[in-house]
Amino acid sequence: MSVLITGSAGFIGYHLALRLLTEGRRVIGIDDHNAYYDPALKAAREARLAQSQGYLALRGQIQTPGLLSDVMARHRPQMVVHLAAQAGVRHSIEAPDTYLSTNLAGTFQLLQAARAYPPAHLVMASSSSVYGGSPTMPYRETDPTDQPMSFYAATKKATEGMAHSYAALYGLPITMLRFFTVYGPWGRPDMAPFLFTQALMQDRPIPLFNHGRMQRDFTYVDDLVDAIRALMDVIPRHPAIPVAGDSLSPVAPWRVVNIGNGAPVSLTAFIDALQVATGRTARLQMLPMQPGDVVATWADTGLLGHLTGPRAITPLEVGLVRYVQWFIRYHGADTAAPKPVSHHAA
Repeated sequence: MSVLITGSAGFIGYHLALRLLTEGRRVIGIDDHNAYYDPALKAAREARLAQSQGYLALRGQIQTPGLLSDVMARHRPQMVVHLAAQAGVRHSIEAPDTYLSTNLAGTFQLLQAARAYPPAHLVMASSSSVYGGSPTMPYRETDPTDQPMSFYAATKKATEGMAHSYAALYGLPITMLRFFTVYGPWGRPDMAPFLFTQALMQDRPIPLFNHGRMQRDFTYVDDLVDAIRALMDVIPRHPAIPVAGDSLSPVAPWRVVNIGNGAPVSLTAFIDALQVATGRTARLQMLPMQPGDVVATWADTGLLGHLTGPRAITPLEVGLVRYVQWFIRYHGADTAAPKPVSHHAA
């Protein structure tokens, strides 16, 4: 089986590609190595993937007209996993045009390519951000998602609708994945785990928005990749009999699935565990709520369990130890890392 992964040098793309390569799969990876955060981190991830003869690295922007169609025509992947996107809640307020081009125009180009050269399954990343400020928790895939709190969330919600239209019009089997606060080795430097760890290592205050009254459904990256890999083989069909609580579309081979830990953790508890993992004491800087952010996220993972069966969950304490070990190997315990673009914990 050959798999095309967009965003293959990104955090999740790297881990998924590595998993597929260890299975003996052929992976075609495309990434533009943009400067939203230090491109050296993306280059380091890709260099590790390139050690496998089964990996083909392509460089390019997915929003370039015809680029993905050419890639699909040339390599004819059996499956496509679309992870490339401009990420970041706060950054979408500062630079919304990049979200328009990458998330919307880029996804359109991918759907056009899949229409011309249909894969057996198109798996696409969405985000827990689409749930907005909904007070109803845990979030279920069938909950309303019509009130995004950031432009990033709005673009992710839009890609779900775009994908549904192509599934309905052209019979493309598509699964949308709503990720919940993914962390782990090789993680992005704009996310809370990196920012908090860096501050601890440099004995700087850790900024806590909403005065620390925040909760996130932290999901360890290996657990996320296990779920993605399992869902790649669960191809939505239409017509079909949905399972209990299914989000399968009644008119198209399209489904949306939450991937999370299934339990929210307060940021203060997260920092407590991080202090243990680093052996350092945190200094906290309490700040007001950021625009576009939400107080809590919590995934209902019942549908994921129905579709893929029981799965292992990495305890936060274990995941953070692994993350800190990687952080020290890559960045050094006391070395100042490049300044990240923005902070968000979603």
